[in-house]
Amino acid sequence: MSKTVTIIGQGYVGLPLAEEATKAGWKVYGYDVSDRVVSGLNSGHSHIDDLSDEDISGMLERGYEATTDPACIRESQVSVVCVPTPLGDAGSPDLKYVEAATQTVGENIESGATYILESTTYPGTTDGICLPILENASGLKAGTDFFIAYSPERVDPGRTDFQIKNTPKLVGGINEASTQEAVGFYSDFVDTVVPVQGTKEAETSKLLENTFRHVNIALVNEMAKFCKELGIDIWEVIRGASTKPFGFMKFTPGPGVGGHCIPIDPNYLSYEVRNRLGYPFRFVELAQEINNSMPRYVVSRSSELLNNEAKALNGSKVLLLGVTYKPNIADQRESPAVPVAAEFLNRRANLAFHDPHVETWKLADGSTLSCEADLNKAVQEADLVVLLQAHNAYDIEQIRISSKVFFDTTGKSESPSEFKL
Repeated sequence: MSKTVTIIGQGYVGLPLAEEATKAGWKVYGYDVSDRVVSGLNSGHSHIDDLSDEDISGMLERGYEATTDPACIRESQVSVVCVPTPLGDAGSPDLKYVEAATQTVGENIESGATYILESTTYPGTTDGICLPILENASGLKAGTDFFIAYSPERVDPGRTDFQIKNTPKLVGGINEASTQEAVGFYSDFVDTVVPVQGTKEAETSKLLENTFRHVNIALVNEMAKFCKELGIDIWEVIRGASTKPFGFMKFTPGPGVGGHCIPIDPNYLSYEVRNRLGYPFRFVELAQEINNSMPRYVVSRSSELLNNEAKALNGSKVLLLGVTYKPNIADQRESPAVPVAAEFLNRRANLAFHDPHVETWKLADGSTLSCEADLNKAVQEADLVVLLQAHNAYDIEQIRISSKVFFDTTGKSESPSEFKL
């Protein structure tokens, strides 16, 4: 029997996983509920930054098949759930996509098969939510009739040095047999697979990774604020501290935090601590408060720079450069550019944007802006240019020189410290 896997959710996590599995000889079904996504993939078109159309064509040649038919799960020895887990009301995790995907697997899973959850969630989801759904829908016994494990995704869109194959993979099962089944699957195409004690440990490891980043970003964001008040160049401080070869890891300030992990994942842990233990996870909640304050701080600093030129922010032409959540990709999930734009608009600035990766940008109120067609003209006409993401496509120094007022939130320019975050 050929090795067959169904990967549920063909987005930024599921599609790269599908590619690596096909390279290792697995027959891969890419299950997704979106007809548009499935049709595009089967036609050889990629909808994510990390894979090209050529990559998709290669997958199809190796037997990959995108589908909206869950019957493929019955043919699969392994089913991997890679669906979104957004925040719901009051910061609680919204598990409706995980629950729906798990129900679909439960209705189709065969005896001896393995279910793996990769979606980021709070500790206890695999055992407390997914296991009962699977058992009730299948009529099978977890841990004996079929196997369950959790393996946190570690995809960093746009990154080329660490990808699926050479990024260590954590695996924790509901029992030893489940762990070993999942380890066996990933070992076919991941260089290093690391078993951990159980599903909760694997779930919490993912949250610790991103909480670490969240807290340290908040630290440098807060330092950036008081360094400005003290007349200290925070970027030079970071450059100096970064020369220490041990005991320090470089983080930089910015206009906020974005992406599918940092603004969201630590809240899962904070929610679970409050919900289960009745007290706050204070580091996370303080970090969230600081990082959420950065868009307003960016706009306040921008207003000061315009004021120094005898101009009011109200009515000024403001050009935002780079509205994705990180450089050199098109991914806009949770981008801090959105609250930055909302604050500028709240102060009645005339707002425009340019991003080489984004044609149309959706704002917080649901309205849209079109990318400025002529970057040079837009820079010259703007009263203020704010660099939010330093895409490689930008000649930052030329933009800085051409700007009436240039504010760099990335630290990538040669601007004096008063024109940097």
